[in-house]
Amino acid sequence: MVVKTITITKSSYDALKSLKGENESFSDVISRVSKRRHLSDFFGVLSKESGDALERSVVKFRKRHTEEHRRRVAQIVEELKGD
Repeated sequence: MVVKTITITKSSYDALKSLKGENESFSDVISRVSKRRHLSDFFGVLSKESGDALERSVVKFRKRHTEEHRRRVAQIVEELKGD
């Protein structure tokens, strides 16, 4: 097994230590928290009501973003026509 030494701040060490289980090494913690998760791992985290509220917020944000994007594009087109 290859061993590497890293330097971290005290606050980072404390944060990592707080995540460490009783029989877990720091390497185990780093591996656990840094691995990519599948979206399905989060199924059931939110209540139906919270999920619905989040979905409404995302739809509202996307609509506003799309409108702002169209407005900016139209403004650029108008500015280019003026040249």
